[in-house]
Amino acid sequence: MRGRFHGVILAAILICVAAGQAAAQAVLNPPFGLRWGDSPEKLITWASRHSLDLTISLPGDQPGLRVLKIQPRKGFLPETKAGAVEGRFLGGRLYELTVHYFDPEASADLMEARFEELRKQVASEHGALRANQQQRAVEDQFVTRTQSFHREPVKGLFLLLAYTEVEDLLRKSKDARFSLIYRNDNFRKELEEELKKP
Repeated sequence: MRGRFHGVILAAILICVAAGQAAAQAVLNPPFGLRWGDSPEKLITWASRHSLDLTISLPGDQPGLRVLKIQPRKGFLPETKAGAVEGRFLGGRLYELTVHYFDPEASADLMEARFEELRKQVASEHGALRANQQQRAVEDQFVTRTQSFHREPVKGLFLLLAYTEVEDLLRKSKDARFSLIYRNDNFRKELEEELKKP
């Protein structure tokens, strides 16, 4: 009787832990209606429907990896201020999605304001972001300033928001861009193990 009670308690704990991880993964699902494990076809269909340019990379040193980058010829992705989206697929299944924000028409100050706006939006949707790093480097008349923030509700499942600004001191110009990265490292590790099997 006592062994059965411990078994039921252990099963309940495992179910709660699994449900917590599943809920966290659902909270950090990638945007554009995608889910972890989706095939590249979903992104390809979306790109075709909106007449977007699509580039597929097959890195020779990483068998099984496919990188799809989608961007418009000009302007932004539909219903966003993003310039491009990049999906990483291992064994034909999505484990990382990066949304790139750049705008050749916008000043660095405007891009920084957009970054702050997105940071607040992400924090309100997913919870407080933790500061990763802030750096400033000067080299060959270029000043590079970076800052990044992340959220990791479950180990291995995170989003990262990274901003980079480059100032050309000689030409007195600045350029800024930022990216929002959704990554499921736990799923990536599972996929790598599957690919190792004969």
